[in-house]
Amino acid sequence: MTTSQDIPDNDRPPPVRAVFSAVTWKEIAYLVSNLPLAIVGFVYAVVMVTGTGVLSVTAVGLPLLACGLYLSRQLGRLDRARARALLGVRVDEPTPIPGPRRAGGFFPWLWTSIKDPVGWRTVLYQLVRLPWGLLTFTVALSGLFVLWPVLPYVVRMLANADRAMVRGLLSPSDGLERRIAELESDRGVVVDTAAADLRRIERDLHDGAQARLVALAMGLGLAKEKLLEDPEGAAAMVDEAHGEVKLALQELRDLARGIHPAVLTDRGLDAALSSVAARCVVPVKVAVDLPARPAEAIEGIAYFVVSELLQNVSKHARALGASVEVWRAGPRLLIRVTDDGRGGAGASGGSGLAGLAERLGAVDGVFVVDSPEGEGTVVTAELPWRDRA
Repeated sequence: MTTSQDIPDNDRPPPVRAVFSAVTWKEIAYLVSNLPLAIVGFVYAVVMVTGTGVLSVTAVGLPLLACGLYLSRQLGRLDRARARALLGVRVDEPTPIPGPRRAGGFFPWLWTSIKDPVGWRTVLYQLVRLPWGLLTFTVALSGLFVLWPVLPYVVRMLANADRAMVRGLLSPSDGLERRIAELESDRGVVVDTAAADLRRIERDLHDGAQARLVALAMGLGLAKEKLLEDPEGAAAMVDEAHGEVKLALQELRDLARGIHPAVLTDRGLDAALSSVAARCVVPVKVAVDLPARPAEAIEGIAYFVVSELLQNVSKHARALGASVEVWRAGPRLLIRVTDDGRGGAGASGGSGLAGLAERLGAVDGVFVVDSPEGEGTVVTAELPWRDRA
């Protein structure tokens, strides 16, 4: 997974041109507006630090410091918005500090707020911005009159320094902050996936087994009415109802297998994946080498990943054969599914492979597709290994 420190291509500053483009004028506006905003931020930071420092010997000093750092966070939010609008810098918003109720009480919240690294780095940003804002204001404004031929190059150099300052002092505090943001995103994926699965099960029950059982009940009712006056017709209707019962049972069995197959619960991944491979339209070799069974959740995800991939092989790959390998490597469960089909598969947005990648990412997994045209497909998936309770 990429981290927020990685700068995407569309976040890099455009190349410098001698002409005054829209990007250059935005950078000039940013540099000129640095000074008035820096004065406000500097005055606030000095007053907040000195005032709360003097009052720290009283009962209100530390709560005021916590509130001052919270307001510093809001100033940082405004600065990130300005940099995003004028400099094209996209910096993730830091995780909010939980309130007293979620933090476990007033004093835990107070301690968390006082040692907030995001708030203190924002205060530092406001303090160092005053001399820098004075420099950028002077250079940008005077450069419009005396540095006109080289002003785009000077402006780009100063704006890049501002970009580095924003990324360095106004970004989330560390890898933990970014990890929290990733986990919050992954939690949303898990919730959406679970809701989609529930809707699918409800739809399958309503359109499949439920509709068939309703028709079965109606057919048995008609057969009951004809039992005395037309025994042969009633017997034919009972035979038809018997066939409907078999189909309904098969649909319910398939639905139960789609939720969680009994063979996976009873016998583990080796038997469950062999059962899936037997239903594939091409020959599949299955090799499972695990020292023990993983946690139920990990085992279930591994099963459904392989099941989905083999369905793709059956429907799209035009392969003559496939293989499934599952093994443990340290703290990871690895899965490799290969086929000798036409290739060209990709985890692009909206495809089934993209959905699998999201599911694996939600549990700290990895999903890699290698599928050159005409050379088959190799899908490698990693899951965190957790021992079964």
